[in-house]
Amino acid sequence: MPLVSVIIPVFNRKKLLERAIQSVLKQSFEDFELFVVDDGSDDGTQYLPILNENKITFIRLEENSGVSKARNIGVKKSSGEWIAFLDSDDEWFTQKLEKQIQWCRENPQFEIMQTKEIWIRNGKQVNPPMTHQKFQGDLFAASLQRCMITPSSVLLKRSLFEKSGGFNETFPVCEDYDLWLRITCQKQIGLIDQYLLKRFGGHSDQLSSSMMGLDRFRIRSMLELLKSNLLNDIQIKLLRTVLSKKALIVANGYLKRGNKSLYEKYRLIAETYR
Repeated sequence: MPLVSVIIPVFNRKKLLERAIQSVLKQSFEDFELFVVDDGSDDGTQYLPILNENKITFIRLEENSGVSKARNIGVKKSSGEWIAFLDSDDEWFTQKLEKQIQWCRENPQFEIMQTKEIWIRNGKQVNPPMTHQKFQGDLFAASLQRCMITPSSVLLKRSLFEKSGGFNETFPVCEDYDLWLRITCQKQIGLIDQYLLKRFGGHSDQLSSSMMGLDRFRIRSMLELLKSNLLNDIQIKLLRTVLSKKALIVANGYLKRGNKSLYEKYRLIAETYR
């Protein structure tokens, strides 16, 4: 049984996928298995020659079902004690897994950790905003505002992923935000202070959602978390404050667009939890 299971979900990224796969196959750490889950691509992804490599298990879904289902299926089919995700448009540095496993052995109190990352936008390196700077420890408060854990940089124990319920397959966006909230409310997050991931953006096939659109699903995630009995009193207070503010922003957005029913829906949420 391999120590690490690597999961790459892909949908219509034939031209980018090989770079991601090569960055896994070139890892200095070799005790891993790699699952590539094709989420119903129609661009010929399944015919890439590299998918025939011995280290790779290729799974093809007949219908496009979303990244959450693709990742969850990859995890279910795999067997490693640790799980690492890699988006099909990102790239790992050669020593990523080696350094992560070494760090986890030296810090056994952590069940989940991530690395720092280099951002590439439209082919050029850019500096992430200060609000996205990574840190170690209790990330729950920061994670309420935005996604503070990058799927492509994370390494977590299978037992933690399964206990937390995996990715919510009904979320078309913010599925990572939702999972990390369920984890950060219970666990400290580790960090290697090294750049071990290249995170690419700016290509045409990436999902583009307005901040209001994203916040709708963040609000939904927070409402569901409130019902879970996972939170302590301090966390509930923090969540209610952020929930109310985000709901008010979304409500005002709908008001400007003349959508009175959705304005009232989110205004009521803002009033209820402030």
